[in-house]
Amino acid sequence: MLKKEKYLYFLILMNSVEKNIVNSIKKGKKLFAWLIDPDKVSPETFEKKLIKAKKFNIDLIFLGGSLLVEDKITEYIKTIKKYFSIPVILFPGSTNQVNKNADAILFLSLISGRNPDFLIGRHVEVASIIKKTSLAVLPTGYILVESGRQTTASYISNTFPVPHHKADIAVSTAIAGELLGLKYIFLDGGSGALKSIDTQMISAVKKNINIPLIVGGGIKESEQLKNAYNAGADIVVVGNIIEDNFDKLQEFTKIKASFGG
Repeated sequence: MLKKEKYLYFLILMNSVEKNIVNSIKKGKKLFAWLIDPDKVSPETFEKKLIKAKKFNIDLIFLGGSLLVEDKITEYIKTIKKYFSIPVILFPGSTNQVNKNADAILFLSLISGRNPDFLIGRHVEVASIIKKTSLAVLPTGYILVESGRQTTASYISNTFPVPHHKADIAVSTAIAGELLGLKYIFLDGGSGALKSIDTQMISAVKKNINIPLIVGGGIKESEQLKNAYNAGADIVVVGNIIEDNFDKLQEFTKIKASFGG
Protein backbone atom coordinates (compact mmCIF):
# COMPACT_ATOMS: atom_id res chain seq x y z
CA MET A 1 0.00 0.00 0.00
CA LEU A 2 1.36 3.44 -1.00
CA LYS A 3 2.02 6.03 1.68
CA LYS A 4 -0.83 8.28 0.46
CA GLU A 5 -3.30 5.37 0.28
CA LYS A 6 -2.27 4.23 3.75
CA TYR A 7 -2.92 7.73 5.15
CA LEU A 8 -6.34 7.91 3.47
CA TYR A 9 -7.20 4.48 4.86
CA PHE A 10 -6.20 5.72 8.31
CA LEU A 11 -8.59 8.69 7.98
CA ILE A 12 -11.43 6.51 6.72
CA LEU A 13 -11.10 4.06 9.62
CA MET A 14 -10.77 6.86 12.14
CA ASN A 15 -13.93 8.49 10.82
CA SER A 16 -15.90 5.25 10.79
CA VAL A 17 -15.39 4.56 14.51
CA GLU A 18 -15.82 8.16 15.54
CA LYS A 19 -18.80 8.79 13.27
CA ASN A 20 -20.66 5.78 14.67
CA ILE A 21 -20.15 7.02 18.22
CA VAL A 22 -20.98 10.66 17.53
CA ASN A 23 -23.96 9.88 15.28
CA SER A 24 -25.47 7.58 17.92
CA ILE A 25 -25.11 10.27 20.57
CA LYS A 26 -26.59 12.92 18.27
CA LYS A 27 -29.64 10.69 17.84
CA GLY A 28 -30.06 10.70 21.63
CA LYS A 29 -28.78 7.18 22.21
CA LYS A 30 -26.86 6.19 25.29
CA LEU A 31 -23.89 3.87 24.84
CA PHE A 32 -22.52 1.15 27.11
CA ALA A 33 -18.86 0.14 27.18
CA TRP A 34 -17.71 -3.10 28.76
CA LEU A 35 -14.23 -2.60 30.21
CA ILE A 36 -12.06 -5.69 30.08
CA ASP A 37 -8.79 -5.70 32.01
CA PRO A 38 -6.58 -8.52 30.63
CA ASP A 39 -4.92 -8.92 34.04
CA LYS A 40 -8.26 -9.62 35.70
CA VAL A 41 -9.77 -12.04 33.20
CA SER A 42 -9.21 -15.77 33.33
CA PRO A 43 -8.26 -17.17 29.89
CA GLU A 44 -10.12 -20.36 30.79
CA THR A 45 -13.48 -18.60 31.17
CA PHE A 46 -13.00 -15.58 28.88
CA GLU A 47 -14.28 -17.18 25.69
CA LYS A 48 -17.33 -18.63 27.46
CA LYS A 49 -18.18 -15.15 28.75
CA LEU A 50 -17.84 -13.66 25.27
CA ILE A 51 -20.22 -16.24 23.82
CA LYS A 52 -22.78 -15.38 26.49
CA ALA A 53 -22.19 -11.62 26.20
CA LYS A 54 -22.77 -11.71 22.44
CA LYS A 55 -26.52 -11.78 23.17
CA PHE A 56 -26.34 -8.55 25.17
CA ASN A 57 -26.72 -4.99 23.89
CA ILE A 58 -23.09 -3.84 24.24
CA ASP A 59 -21.92 -0.92 22.10
CA LEU A 60 -18.18 -0.76 22.76
CA ILE A 61 -15.49 -2.87 24.35
CA PHE A 62 -12.72 -1.00 26.18
CA LEU A 63 -9.59 -3.08 26.68
CA GLY A 64 -6.76 -2.23 29.06
CA GLY A 65 -5.79 -1.48 32.63
CA SER A 66 -3.46 0.51 34.85
CA LEU A 67 -1.02 -2.41 34.92
CA LEU A 68 -0.23 -5.13 32.43
CA VAL A 69 1.43 -8.00 34.23
CA GLU A 70 1.19 -10.34 31.23
CA ASP A 71 1.05 -9.17 27.63
CA LYS A 72 -2.17 -10.81 26.48
CA ILE A 73 -3.60 -7.85 24.55
CA THR A 74 -3.20 -9.34 21.04
CA GLU A 75 -4.62 -12.69 22.11
CA TYR A 76 -7.62 -11.07 23.78
CA ILE A 77 -8.39 -8.76 20.86
CA LYS A 78 -8.40 -11.66 18.42
CA THR A 79 -10.66 -13.67 20.72
CA ILE A 80 -13.10 -10.77 21.11
CA LYS A 81 -13.24 -10.26 17.35
CA LYS A 82 -14.30 -13.89 16.88
CA TYR A 83 -17.61 -13.05 18.54
CA PHE A 84 -18.12 -9.29 18.24
CA SER A 85 -18.17 -6.81 15.37
CA ILE A 86 -18.43 -3.78 17.67
CA PRO A 87 -15.34 -1.57 18.12
CA VAL A 88 -12.57 -2.80 20.39
CA ILE A 89 -11.08 0.38 21.85
CA LEU A 90 -7.80 0.41 23.75
CA PHE A 91 -8.01 2.09 27.17
CA PRO A 92 -4.26 2.10 27.84
CA GLY A 93 -2.73 2.56 31.25
CA SER A 94 0.77 2.45 29.78
CA THR A 95 2.55 2.78 26.44
CA ASN A 96 3.05 -0.98 26.12
CA GLN A 97 -0.72 -1.42 25.72
CA VAL A 98 -0.79 0.11 22.23
CA ASN A 99 -1.79 -2.65 19.84
CA LYS A 100 -2.44 -2.45 16.09
CA ASN A 101 -5.05 -5.23 16.20
CA ALA A 102 -7.66 -3.07 17.98
CA ASP A 103 -10.03 -0.73 16.16
CA ALA A 104 -9.36 2.46 18.10
CA ILE A 105 -7.46 3.94 21.01
CA LEU A 106 -8.43 6.44 23.67
CA PHE A 107 -5.52 8.87 23.38
CA LEU A 108 -5.76 9.95 26.99
CA SER A 109 -4.43 13.22 28.35
CA LEU A 110 -4.72 13.30 32.15
CA ILE A 111 -5.94 16.90 32.31
CA SER A 112 -6.95 16.67 35.98
CA GLY A 113 -3.33 16.07 37.00
CA ARG A 114 -0.14 18.09 36.75
CA ASN A 115 2.21 15.28 35.82
CA PRO A 116 3.65 16.17 32.36
CA ASP A 117 4.28 12.51 31.59
CA PHE A 118 0.53 11.88 31.45
CA LEU A 119 -0.34 15.21 29.86
CA ILE A 120 1.96 14.84 26.86
CA GLY A 121 5.14 12.88 27.72
CA ARG A 122 3.94 9.31 27.14
CA HIS A 123 2.03 10.48 24.06
CA VAL A 124 5.28 11.56 22.38
CA GLU A 125 6.74 8.11 23.04
CA VAL A 126 4.00 6.29 21.12
CA ALA A 127 2.83 8.90 18.57
CA SER A 128 4.98 7.59 15.72
CA ILE A 129 3.98 4.01 16.50
CA ILE A 130 0.26 4.84 16.45
CA LYS A 131 0.65 6.84 13.24
CA LYS A 132 1.87 3.69 11.47
CA THR A 133 -1.21 1.69 12.47
CA SER A 134 -4.82 1.91 11.29
CA LEU A 135 -6.07 2.65 14.80
CA ALA A 136 -8.76 5.31 15.04
CA VAL A 137 -7.46 7.87 17.52
CA LEU A 138 -9.94 9.33 20.00
CA PRO A 139 -8.30 12.33 21.76
CA THR A 140 -9.73 12.22 25.27
CA GLY A 141 -9.46 14.55 28.26
CA TYR A 142 -9.17 12.17 31.21
CA ILE A 143 -10.36 13.55 34.55
CA LEU A 144 -9.73 11.43 37.64
CA VAL A 145 -12.29 12.03 40.38
CA GLU A 146 -11.83 11.13 44.05
CA SER A 147 -13.73 7.92 44.71
CA GLY A 148 -13.37 7.10 48.41
CA ARG A 149 -9.87 5.64 48.29
CA GLN A 150 -6.69 5.88 46.27
CA THR A 151 -6.98 3.95 43.02
CA THR A 152 -4.31 2.36 40.86
CA ALA A 153 -4.72 5.16 38.31
CA SER A 154 -3.96 7.93 40.80
CA TYR A 155 -1.06 5.97 42.29
CA ILE A 156 0.56 5.13 38.95
CA SER A 157 0.08 8.63 37.54
CA ASN A 158 1.26 10.27 40.78
CA THR A 159 -1.57 12.83 40.59
CA PHE A 160 -4.35 14.04 42.84
CA PRO A 161 -7.93 13.42 41.67
CA VAL A 162 -10.56 16.14 41.57
CA PRO A 163 -12.43 16.15 44.93
CA HIS A 164 -15.68 14.19 44.70
CA HIS A 165 -17.88 17.16 45.60
CA LYS A 166 -16.03 19.83 43.55
CA ALA A 167 -18.12 19.97 40.38
CA ASP A 168 -16.84 23.45 39.56
CA ILE A 169 -13.25 22.18 39.25
CA ALA A 170 -14.37 19.33 37.00
CA VAL A 171 -16.36 21.75 34.82
CA SER A 172 -13.43 24.15 34.36
CA THR A 173 -11.09 21.24 33.63
CA ALA A 174 -13.49 19.77 31.05
CA ILE A 175 -13.97 23.15 29.34
CA ALA A 176 -10.20 23.59 29.16
CA GLY A 177 -9.90 20.15 27.57
CA GLU A 178 -12.49 21.00 24.94
CA LEU A 179 -10.84 24.35 24.18
CA LEU A 180 -7.55 22.52 23.71
CA GLY A 181 -9.22 20.47 20.96
CA LEU A 182 -9.86 17.19 22.77
CA LYS A 183 -12.89 15.38 21.35
CA TYR A 184 -14.09 13.47 24.44
CA ILE A 185 -14.17 14.07 28.18
CA PHE A 186 -13.87 11.06 30.49
CA LEU A 187 -14.86 11.43 34.17
CA ASP A 188 -13.45 8.39 35.94
CA GLY A 189 -13.27 7.27 39.55
CA GLY A 190 -10.61 4.74 38.59
CA SER A 191 -10.48 0.96 38.89
CA GLY A 192 -11.84 -0.24 42.23
CA ALA A 193 -13.58 3.05 43.00
CA LEU A 194 -15.77 2.91 46.11
CA LYS A 195 -18.05 5.73 44.96
CA SER A 196 -19.47 6.46 41.53
CA ILE A 197 -19.15 9.95 40.06
CA ASP A 198 -21.54 12.41 41.70
CA THR A 199 -24.54 13.09 39.46
CA GLN A 200 -24.29 16.83 40.06
CA MET A 201 -20.76 16.74 38.67
CA ILE A 202 -21.86 14.74 35.61
CA SER A 203 -24.73 17.12 34.96
CA ALA A 204 -22.63 20.26 35.42
CA VAL A 205 -19.88 19.03 33.09
CA LYS A 206 -22.37 17.91 30.42
CA LYS A 207 -24.09 21.31 30.42
CA ASN A 208 -20.80 23.10 29.81
CA ILE A 209 -19.24 21.06 26.98
CA ASN A 210 -20.28 20.25 23.43
CA ILE A 211 -18.39 16.99 23.08
CA PRO A 212 -19.32 13.46 24.21
CA LEU A 213 -19.05 12.71 27.93
CA ILE A 214 -17.76 9.32 29.11
CA VAL A 215 -18.32 8.30 32.75
CA GLY A 216 -16.84 5.33 34.62
CA GLY A 217 -15.75 4.03 37.99
CA GLY A 218 -17.67 2.76 41.00
CA ILE A 219 -20.88 1.75 39.19
CA LYS A 220 -22.09 -1.41 40.89
CA GLU A 221 -25.87 -1.15 40.89
CA SER A 222 -28.59 -0.49 38.32
CA GLU A 223 -29.66 2.73 40.02
CA GLN A 224 -26.15 4.16 39.69
CA LEU A 225 -26.16 3.41 35.97
CA LYS A 226 -29.57 5.03 35.51
CA ASN A 227 -28.43 8.07 37.47
CA ALA A 228 -25.32 8.48 35.33
CA TYR A 229 -27.35 8.36 32.10
CA ASN A 230 -30.02 10.70 33.47
CA ALA A 231 -27.36 13.17 34.60
CA GLY A 232 -25.96 13.41 31.08
CA ALA A 233 -23.39 10.66 30.51
CA ASP A 234 -23.28 9.69 26.84
CA ILE A 235 -21.13 6.60 27.37
CA VAL A 236 -20.93 4.67 30.64
CA VAL A 237 -18.01 2.33 31.24
CA VAL A 238 -18.31 -0.62 33.63
CA GLY A 239 -15.67 -3.21 34.42
CA ASN A 240 -14.95 -4.27 38.00
CA ILE A 241 -18.42 -5.36 39.04
CA ILE A 242 -18.76 -7.46 35.88
CA GLU A 243 -15.54 -9.28 36.79
CA ASP A 244 -17.09 -10.10 40.17
CA ASN A 245 -20.63 -10.75 38.96
CA PHE A 246 -20.98 -11.45 35.23
CA ASP A 247 -24.80 -11.37 35.40
CA LYS A 248 -24.53 -7.61 35.93
CA LEU A 249 -23.56 -7.24 32.26
CA GLN A 250 -26.97 -8.37 31.05
CA GLU A 251 -28.72 -6.31 33.73
CA PHE A 252 -26.85 -3.14 32.80
CA THR A 253 -27.28 -3.50 29.04
CA LYS A 254 -31.03 -3.90 29.50
CA ILE A 255 -31.08 -0.61 31.39
CA LYS A 256 -29.03 1.03 28.66
CA ALA A 257 -31.55 -0.16 26.06
CA SER A 258 -34.34 1.56 27.98
CA PHE A 259 -32.57 4.87 27.29
CA GLY A 260 -32.89 4.39 23.56
CA GLY A 261 -29.53 2.75 23.05
